[in-house]
Amino acid sequence: MRKADLVAAVADKTGVDKVDVIQTMEAIFTVIKDSMASGNEVFVRGFGSFIIKKRAAKTGRNIKRNKTVFIPEHYVPSFKPAKIFTEEVKSKVTSLPE
Repeated sequence: MRKADLVAAVADKTGVDKVDVIQTMEAIFTVIKDSMASGNEVFVRGFGSFIIKKRAAKTGRNIKRNKTVFIPEHYVPSFKPAKIFTEEVKSKVTSLPE
């Protein structure tokens, strides 16, 4: 499902115009990104948590130049689904579409 499909599904389910749904979704995404960029995590009960994970410093390889590269400690965004969300997906999905 792409963003356009998601917008259409929400508009059909709620009866709200697609333009309003797009603006609302963009506002939600912006608030989540801004909140996480400032170091806060976002928790949505029954859906999941947008969390920040710490990646330790490590050494990597630049294969093209055959050199060792230092990768500093950094933080990455991550999503952890809620238990009820995970259980619902497990119970309803039997195979993925081809």
